[in-house]
Amino acid sequence: MLVDSHTHIDMRIYNRDRDQVLERARGAGVAAVVDVGCDLDSSRVAIKLAERYSDVFAALGFHPHSAAKMRDSDLERLSEMAQHRKVVAIGEIGLDFYRNLSPRDVQVEAFKKQLVLARGLKLPVIVHCRNAQEEVLSILTEWAYEEGGAGGVKAPLGVLHCFSGDGELSQRYIEMGFFLSIAGPITYPSSHAQEIAHHVPLDKLLIETDCPFLAPQPYRGKRNEPSNVSFVAEKIGEIRGVPIDVVAEHTTSNAVRLFGLPL
Repeated sequence: MLVDSHTHIDMRIYNRDRDQVLERARGAGVAAVVDVGCDLDSSRVAIKLAERYSDVFAALGFHPHSAAKMRDSDLERLSEMAQHRKVVAIGEIGLDFYRNLSPRDVQVEAFKKQLVLARGLKLPVIVHCRNAQEEVLSILTEWAYEEGGAGGVKAPLGVLHCFSGDGELSQRYIEMGFFLSIAGPITYPSSHAQEIAHHVPLDKLLIETDCPFLAPQPYRGKRNEPSNVSFVAEKIGEIRGVPIDVVAEHTTSNAVRLFGLPL
């Protein structure tokens, strides 16, 4: 049993065959998928999909690319929407200093406000970080350990989606209370993610597709989908020298713990 902890199956690219996509996922042993919002509209669609499909769960938030669109009134709406029983996280939030589709200072402000929102709602966060490792670490450290905050408690704080940091950074996030998620690029030749998959304890890892992006090597360049999360699990098992069942057991248990999935 697998969990795809990060998908975007709300995107229009799935409108013609979403039922078939999810059926293929079930056939590949995927028991649950988390559909992750990128703005207010996609967050609404994520909830609708979660209502339609028993194995789909929703995360709500403004991606750093969409940070410039976020208003304080949108935070109020997200807070209201988060009361839905199938909303399991605030995300995808964070910083992207690679594409800079929103100004950097606006991204930082949106990120911090959504972290405050997540804390108030007692929901974990799904964090995007690209070319902003120092900035994201600084913001999350302050958030996690501020007085009266969540730092140091047993409940996990969230997940670093498609983690791209090194071993030292991975340890800092684990100590802080975060999981690290690995996606399709682990199957690419000489992928940096292979080192993370080898060293990070299995009880701190999640797996994901980030579909429709980041298809694994056999389908590279094509539309990705949740069934392909099995390639990620298989590669982790190969790297660690353990059966895929062991990887599935740990990563599914981690996803259940983080998101409160009823599996």
